[in-house]
Amino acid sequence: MHAYDLVVIGAGPGGYVAAIRAAQLGLRVACVEREPALGGTCLRVGCIPSKALLESSERFVAARDGLAEHGVRIESVKLDLPAMLKRKDAVVAGLTGGVAGLFKKNNVARYEGHARLDGRNRLVVTPAGPQGGAPIAVMAERIIIATGSKPATLPGVEIDGERIGTSTEALSYAEPPEHLVVIGAGYIGLELGSVWQRLGSRVTVLEYLDRILPGMDSELALDALKLLRKQGLEFHLSAKVTRARVSKGRCIVECDGADPVECDRVLLAIGRAPNTDNLGLETVGIEPDARGRIPVNDRFETAAENVYAIGDVIRGPMLAHKAEDEGVACVEHIVTGHGHVNYDAIPGVVYTHPEIASVGRTEDELKQAGADYRRGVFHFRGNGRARALGEVEGRVKVLADARTDRLLGVHIIGPRAGDLIAEAAVAIEFAASAEDLARSSHAHPTLAEALKEAALAVEGRAIHA
Repeated sequence: MHAYDLVVIGAGPGGYVAAIRAAQLGLRVACVEREPALGGTCLRVGCIPSKALLESSERFVAARDGLAEHGVRIESVKLDLPAMLKRKDAVVAGLTGGVAGLFKKNNVARYEGHARLDGRNRLVVTPAGPQGGAPIAVMAERIIIATGSKPATLPGVEIDGERIGTSTEALSYAEPPEHLVVIGAGYIGLELGSVWQRLGSRVTVLEYLDRILPGMDSELALDALKLLRKQGLEFHLSAKVTRARVSKGRCIVECDGADPVECDRVLLAIGRAPNTDNLGLETVGIEPDARGRIPVNDRFETAAENVYAIGDVIRGPMLAHKAEDEGVACVEHIVTGHGHVNYDAIPGVVYTHPEIASVGRTEDELKQAGADYRRGVFHFRGNGRARALGEVEGRVKVLADARTDRLLGVHIIGPRAGDLIAEAAVAIEFAASAEDLARSSHAHPTLAEALKEAALAVEGRAIHA
């Protein structure tokens, strides 16, 4: 019988970080992962490979169309998609191998297989892979469930993994589809839609709502819609998809009240669902909610004693860094009695071009709550570094409490927004005011000066507006 202080089920960002932190704190730790490569969806078929393709496709477009104004003329630019995909795979392999190295360094035992709870303090691991093997019984004083999520499905959409698929398949198309239909205008749909549009596909995005990027600041979402349309993406909003099927080698997508759309491939990207099936939750008295999530308290404790859950299987945004923060906080609760995640300071980033990033409350949420707030906005066209880069589209919006000046939210659309949002996240974590941002020295010329100017604009004091 194998026995540990802690067993983590799932080696995604939440799971492997929790396992490593627990080992640092002196626990005997094991981690169970059914995939041969560690890192979960994020590293294997999510965040990392999609960002590799976004970077490569953006450089392709820059070389083909965007360098003339810089005085760089390239006469012939060709797409080598196999090389681009090979680079993407190499990036993934390097990072997943790195996680395996971290497990070894920190003495985290690894089990490859499917874990299922089997009563209190016990789980059974069924070995994965073609070799199989007899189930392994493992005892654990504590268990953390960090099994992540899977692509959400839609009634009527017949996924075949070839013509009609999810983000996993869209990361590895052998050639750019002539016409790609993306169902869903969230992070995943817009990012992968952008990749294939840059590489030559006609891309049509169908969104059920009357806007793109649900949950993000609506003003910035409207800016993004205009810019993405300008780049060549087609959008049909308020489009309720009722069916998607393959007929005679072509995909047919049907929507309420509209003519069917015929295309080469369909990407279903309407969100993700928790991976909580077949975990044996019933053996310890855990009952998922209506959305399949595991209920937890603020210490990540489930209804079962000494069983915890973090990441995509619990409430909150399905973000890798949120899962990482929860993994650390959960383990520190277990070992030290203390651990905390500030959910108001968790940023979100859409890696389109330009990038879109957000942290804290949106202006829509503040209006709905009747909050008394002030806003400051600064456009990148007034920023010297943005002009030098030749990327002046976009803006920074700072929202602050009208009475205390405490930062409530920061929203950015523009060059390198995903990096710029880190300063705002730290500021909100430390309960900074807009004045704190405005009074802090920012190097010149940098894009970060736009954040300072937006903070100044909260009181109508922007210098370069």
